[in-house]
Amino acid sequence: MTSAIDAGDRLEIHELAARYAWSLDTGDEDAFVDCFTREGELVWDVFETEGRWRGTAALRGFIDYFRRRPESAGRQHHVSNLIVTPAATGATAKSYVAVALRREPGPHLLNVMGYYEDELQREDGRWRFARRVIRDWSGAVLSRFAGQDGARSARPLPPPLAELWEVQSAPRRT
Repeated sequence: MTSAIDAGDRLEIHELAARYAWSLDTGDEDAFVDCFTREGELVWDVFETEGRWRGTAALRGFIDYFRRRPESAGRQHHVSNLIVTPAATGATAKSYVAVALRREPGPHLLNVMGYYEDELQREDGRWRFARRVIRDWSGAVLSRFAGQDGARSARPLPPPLAELWEVQSAPRRT
């Protein structure tokens, strides 16, 4: 059975998406982790090898990596066009994400064009991400356009992210 999602739920889920961006871009580790369920998972499915961070400790490792990198200061995640759909376990959502990087003296750079696919659940009376997948603006999402076959276009992992991939969670056993 699909759960009901009312206007209050939708607003809370929109606020969750904003809190995620603000906490990540301001280095607020506690607020970032609080966006996820206790066993919440963040999946970065853009590169040849996807990254997975599941649970509080792994999510803290994720944000800590960015807080320690000087080039992360001034980064902004812009999330838009959020669509929320009721689901059996809570809700799903999808949204656009663009990441801008502040550069001195300018111009600033658009670093990422992608989208999120979210699974949301209520935990401790609040909506949280049970799973958030980061995807590049390529592949299946563009398959309806001429010249696009829908195949996932994975990029090589940039060398600076190798350290981040070392702190990810062990693969899930199925």
